[in-house]
Amino acid sequence: MSTRLARGGRLIDRATALDFTFNGKRMRGLAGDTLASALLANDQMLVGRSFKYHRPRGIVASGAEEPNALVNLGRDDRLEPNQRTTTTELFADLAAGSQNHWPSLEFDVGVVNNAVARFLPAGFYYKTFLQPRAAWKHLFEPVIRRSAGLGKAPEKPDPDRYEQAYAHCDVLVAGGGIAGLQAALVAAASGARVLVLEQTAHWGGRAPVDDVLIGGKPAEDWVKATVRALDAMPNVTLRTRCMAAGVYDHGYVLAEERVADHTPGDGRPKKRLWRIRAGRIIAATGAIERPLPFAGNDIPGVMLASAVRDYIVNWAVSPGDRVVIATNNDDAYRTAIAVHRAGLTVPAILDARMQADGDLPNEARSLGIPVLVNRGISKVKGGKRVTGVAICAQAGEGAVLDQIACDAVAMSGGWSPVVHLWSHCGGKLVWDEAQAAFRPDPKRPPITHDGSAMVVAAGSANGELHASAVLADAIRAAGGEGAALPVHAAAEAPMEPVWMMPQGAKPALRAKMWLDYQNDVKVSDVQLAAREGYESVEHTKRYTTLGMATDQGKLSNINGLAVLAGSLNAPIPQVGTTTFRPPYTPVTIGALAGEARGDIFQPLRRTPMHGWHEAHGAYWEPVGYWRRPYCYPKAGESHADAVKREVTNTRNHVGLLDASTLGKILVKGPDAGRFLDMMYTNVMSNLGVGRCRYGLMCNENGFLMDDGVVARISEDTWLCHTTSGGADRIHAHMEDWLQCEWWDWQVYTANLTEQYAQVAVVGPSARKLLEKLGGMDVSKEALPFMHWKEGTIAGIPARVYRISFSGELSYEIAVPASHGLAFWEACVAAGREFGLMPYGTEALHVMRAEKGFIMIGDETDGTVIPQDLNLDWAISKKKADFIGKRGQERAFLANSERWKLVGLETLDGSVLPDGAIAPAPGTNANGQRNTQGRVTSTYYSPTLKKGIAMGLVHRGPQRMGEVLEFPKMWGGVVKARMVDPVFYDKAGEKQDV
Repeated sequence: MSTRLARGGRLIDRATALDFTFNGKRMRGLAGDTLASALLANDQMLVGRSFKYHRPRGIVASGAEEPNALVNLGRDDRLEPNQRTTTTELFADLAAGSQNHWPSLEFDVGVVNNAVARFLPAGFYYKTFLQPRAAWKHLFEPVIRRSAGLGKAPEKPDPDRYEQAYAHCDVLVAGGGIAGLQAALVAAASGARVLVLEQTAHWGGRAPVDDVLIGGKPAEDWVKATVRALDAMPNVTLRTRCMAAGVYDHGYVLAEERVADHTPGDGRPKKRLWRIRAGRIIAATGAIERPLPFAGNDIPGVMLASAVRDYIVNWAVSPGDRVVIATNNDDAYRTAIAVHRAGLTVPAILDARMQADGDLPNEARSLGIPVLVNRGISKVKGGKRVTGVAICAQAGEGAVLDQIACDAVAMSGGWSPVVHLWSHCGGKLVWDEAQAAFRPDPKRPPITHDGSAMVVAAGSANGELHASAVLADAIRAAGGEGAALPVHAAAEAPMEPVWMMPQGAKPALRAKMWLDYQNDVKVSDVQLAAREGYESVEHTKRYTTLGMATDQGKLSNINGLAVLAGSLNAPIPQVGTTTFRPPYTPVTIGALAGEARGDIFQPLRRTPMHGWHEAHGAYWEPVGYWRRPYCYPKAGESHADAVKREVTNTRNHVGLLDASTLGKILVKGPDAGRFLDMMYTNVMSNLGVGRCRYGLMCNENGFLMDDGVVARISEDTWLCHTTSGGADRIHAHMEDWLQCEWWDWQVYTANLTEQYAQVAVVGPSARKLLEKLGGMDVSKEALPFMHWKEGTIAGIPARVYRISFSGELSYEIAVPASHGLAFWEACVAAGREFGLMPYGTEALHVMRAEKGFIMIGDETDGTVIPQDLNLDWAISKKKADFIGKRGQERAFLANSERWKLVGLETLDGSVLPDGAIAPAPGTNANGQRNTQGRVTSTYYSPTLKKGIAMGLVHRGPQRMGEVLEFPKMWGGVVKARMVDPVFYDKAGEKQDV
């Protein structure tokens, strides 16, 4: 029975009791407890059910490697699934609930899966979910989907807040054990800016628990002194409860800090995501103890030996009164000694080795603890908790030699360096035969741009397993080779051998021996995968799910590899290891989102005239990060009626459009013209100063990605207009090519989108309005179509472009953003006598469709080339090359059978549904009906008083006049004739007056 021990408990405050609930049952813990230690103190051994077979599961570990004890934490709007009890600090009124069972934890009907386990081996879903297709899809699939996954997804918005922060340092130390602290001391002494991250709430790692002596003094004293010294240094930042989750290119590290998850409601952010740029990263992440594979090693009460020791020393809790130790190394003897000192019983230490005569085994014998060598566990007895073990000879076939009554088992299969951060960014591993573990290969580290090692492993993360070696290795990692140890740490007193790896005979492998507790993977599953041809460790991982999900190989990796290697009759190094991917442990989605939620889900951009639009009843449309007026409905007016009014008024009088959101990218330099000739499909280098030209931009595959008007500002300067949502993307596209391909070209680019407000004055009376405002000659002679000119209008400095997206007489006036609202209001005031009305994006779309102008995102979908849109005229036949040219020459894209742009007029004048598909005769190889076209843009035209549309149709331009049928959603068809896509003023007379 688990009790709060009278002795031990270095991390708890016995004077402060904390009440909490588990599955609705009230329990009590102490300040300093984790939820796991508090559950054990309340004798709650059963904490959940396994994923696949619903077997009873208990706590196995004491840290982030815990695979079983995942709970629903919190209640109502603060419910979080899959929270580890071992890393959750206890707080008052904490509410936790076990997962993956029904109707209760103690009685779970899902355990029937365990009874039919022989029919549910690894990969059974690949073999059985095939035929009969209808039965699986409609009968079994819904049941399987309901049973998939762990935990209960929250249904209410999260009331907590999260934040993100940025940090820069010369050296980032991941891990606050003795290796991390030593490395930080050395790095800080050199003057480097040092950031030290420790994922728990306490410094020192395992050393204080394991009675390690440093300089003849307890490790805990050394840790406290070292932390004080580091904290006093102005160039050092220390952070506990902060986990380095992943290492990415160029020294970029993501870390999650638990700020107030243990003090809910105190006003601080619950968690903080750190985005860190580090010159060098020291991975002092320690090592993880491995479990042993024996039958019943998943029964509640079977735990890692180090975890049992942690619960006794740190929290004064034992998982049982009679603890059997099963080991293949000296380290587990520390647990036996700790159990004995706590006043509990160790019936036996079962050591798989042929002999055990080191200092720790001898100390255990001196305490009267029975030590049985060449022995192992044949089977653990019990169901929902351990009741005893059957003993076998390790070198034999597992015949039972004896039985021991006990209520807990502490197992140790050796230690594996935590190499995750080292591996995240490409660091390679080497097999260490002496330690039976993969460790970082110093000859193949993650490399920075200058060829130096970006990540350096230190201490036990580097495979060093003695205190003196750990400290010395930390000094080396920090760049202090040859330096004397700081006064707080002396090398003369090495730690006793702690992590000696397996020696002697291997234990016999049996059925129902668990390798991966989290994913219910047995020894027999890996053996089956090998027999069925999955010889690649990565294939075996996916076939069996070994080491997937949050485990990421923490507990299962080496044992799984050993079983696979044995099945393939190959050495472990030849089999290799799986890929470790970030994050090291799960990162809360709330932390990844940070403040980006609700009204600030994404950064919203507003034009200088945004407030005016809002005050005048604008109905908003999201366009990328911008909000643009869709229309300006009047009282009692529908949006559709408002759009009709705005289109009609602009065509007959004058309309005003806020075009400030259009991208404006400056391209400047001696090679700017040459660069733009590569960016656009047509020639821009010969554009005259003061002239404008429409251009198309394609990606390297030849697909159209943006369009816009380019204006030449001076001999070496051009201004490129892009779509509203494309400015950042196109600017990044330009910089990508400049930095990666044409790095020696003298070109400078700048995104000036927000530097200017841009107003389109459109309609027959547009020129009259500008002439009334005064300050610039805007006559046709002074400012012809597709030209621009600088000057002042209404006393405001302006650049005026004679371009049109509506087909009407149009001027687009760019003014400094600070003058945007003033210019807009001046236009509104002066335009009253001309019938001026503002119009929104939908009226803009209707008018451009009437003119047959394309819209990126409507007529394009990432698979469309300019030739599909009849824009061959905008593709230069003189240029030797441009981005996308060779892509467009591929046979599929040059095929005359492609879908191409046409206009569509319904025979009854109705409006076609957006995205409607035109069927074609016959079916394809999958039995699906063939198609021959689709609608890309469709509107009601107030100008033509009928529905108009554009679409891509198979060989469309060659089939003008044919009638297509478009099915309606609720039955019937709409018939439409293919016509010229230019419905209004094909000669362009109105825009060139």
